[in-house]
Amino acid sequence: METLGNIGIVIGTFLAMEGVAWLTHKYIMHGIFWFLHRDHHQKDHDDFLERNDFFFLIFAIPGIVCLALGNFYNYPIALHVGIGITLYGICYFLVHDIFIHQRFKIFRNTDNWYFKAIRRAHKMHHKHLNKQHGECFGMLWVPFKYFMESKKTKAA
Repeated sequence: METLGNIGIVIGTFLAMEGVAWLTHKYIMHGIFWFLHRDHHQKDHDDFLERNDFFFLIFAIPGIVCLALGNFYNYPIALHVGIGITLYGICYFLVHDIFIHQRFKIFRNTDNWYFKAIRRAHKMHHKHLNKQHGECFGMLWVPFKYFMESKKTKAA
């Protein structure tokens, strides 16, 4: 029974991270830390790395702290929260940086309605070149209309 609880903590943390990512993206990245996030919206550079990449480090810190607390100080809840945060970070990298932004030229084409929806929503997010008037701040869950649009284009 303890194993199911631990799996539940990992899954619950992973799901909660979508809300954390949405809130952070909308209110922090498009707010006080716009100076780090701006280059992600304004492609006026040819560098592979962006200032925006510092957010990987910022978001990794809570996961690392939780993993360390769990491993070295025997706090199993912290360990499983850290696993959930880390798994979300891996998904974020795969979906956002590799699939959506094609930082590595793999996973270019898809006919999957879910992936089409998140790609389209992210494209709508990036149509705004400044920090105001943004939309679609999530990564794995986007407004329902994008899922409906992608299902319609698949059926057509």
